[in-house]
Amino acid sequence: MSSLFEKYDVAGPRYTSYPTVPYWETAPTESQWIAALNDELAASTQNNRGAAIYVHLPFCEALCTFCACNKIITKNHSRARPYIETVKREWSLYLKKLGAQKIRVAEIHLGGGTPTFMSPRELEDLLSNLFLGMAPTPDIRMSFESDPRVTTDDHLKTLYSLGFRRISLGVQDYDPAVQDMINRVQSAELVSSLTDTARAVGYTGVNYDLVYGLPRQTLGGIEKTITQVIAQRPDRIAFYAYANVPWLGKTGQRKFTDVDVPAGAAKRALYERGREMFLAAGYMEIGMDHFALPQDELATAMRERTLFRNFMGYTSHHVSPMIGLGVSAIGDAWTCFAQNEKDLTAYTTRIAADELPIARGHRLTQEDLILRRHILNLMTQFETSWDTKTFTDSMHNLAQLLMEFANDNLVKMAPDAICLTESGRPFLRNICMAFDARLQRRQPDAPIFSKTI
Repeated sequence: MSSLFEKYDVAGPRYTSYPTVPYWETAPTESQWIAALNDELAASTQNNRGAAIYVHLPFCEALCTFCACNKIITKNHSRARPYIETVKREWSLYLKKLGAQKIRVAEIHLGGGTPTFMSPRELEDLLSNLFLGMAPTPDIRMSFESDPRVTTDDHLKTLYSLGFRRISLGVQDYDPAVQDMINRVQSAELVSSLTDTARAVGYTGVNYDLVYGLPRQTLGGIEKTITQVIAQRPDRIAFYAYANVPWLGKTGQRKFTDVDVPAGAAKRALYERGREMFLAAGYMEIGMDHFALPQDELATAMRERTLFRNFMGYTSHHVSPMIGLGVSAIGDAWTCFAQNEKDLTAYTTRIAADELPIARGHRLTQEDLILRRHILNLMTQFETSWDTKTFTDSMHNLAQLLMEFANDNLVKMAPDAICLTESGRPFLRNICMAFDARLQRRQPDAPIFSKTI
């Protein structure tokens, strides 16, 4: 297997979307975006689904030097209030431009940044305002990301009172040497205490985010971290690969260099050991980089083939469209993507002018829509199939592109279908690349993607 990891350790997308962001080209106008949202909202209602709302809260008190998210580092908490007012105004703009008093919503997620940078009262004010324009589905899912270092009991109680039942804790790694390297020092005891409090308050879903491939990370160190995590028994675990992409931002504040970062087979060994430990502890492997206890709804969705994936990650059911609120937030109307301004001043200025702050996006072609569905199938079910309606010209050479994977026993192929083998799952991103017509037509001439392994 190590020779296969070396063979397929190439740069490639993570396929959070298709087309992937570097290949977006035809950004929608505001009117086109609103029309696409209205079409998808109507389809969602007809199919008894619901929309997703993602709110990006970008502030963090300290810089975690492994993080590539759009964030604003500050200890000045007075910056929260004007930002909340701007997000509230953006939501009002959406309701006005969509001609809707309320939108049927099935999922809400607060991400960042650090959502709990905001005080409990500020979060309550923001969410109470958003709720005025929502018609929640009976089984609405509400979740938020949490930095254990700044999340208080009052945060937990306030968000629970507002309907939140799922919390995602940023753990990363418990090894002190790794924590020092990435400027993210927090103890297992702190995380365990927050987990216990969340469960006592009434939260029914606790997720831990872990990262493998971090600087100074070792096999022994990650084994110790995962032993502690398993003892804490989160319902879900996201076990992400560290994307070492220094070309995307400044690295001057880092304590580490590329020499400190595990790569290739050494990096993959960290994941394989973690996977082995999670499976032995009774977790199920869900899609790519995720694990869940058998009774968790993600595990149920995997078994019942209702698993879905969007910019917020894996969800147990299809939610669409997704409306992104806040600086840099991405929206998805299925036929169209739109991303907000990444710069806070630009974002705020456009909202003040009663404009939706769309900075870039993409209107999907018919080929894009077909390939998007195949890649989503692979990401959620490890298989896909096609007929005359779900076949594009770009797929004529699919058998040739997949033959190497078949020879390596990573996929099983039929004339109209493909299925990953158990040993093929670590190479999911590589296999999706065979369906990526845009990547095949135009290989990047500069680094834009992290390594797939």
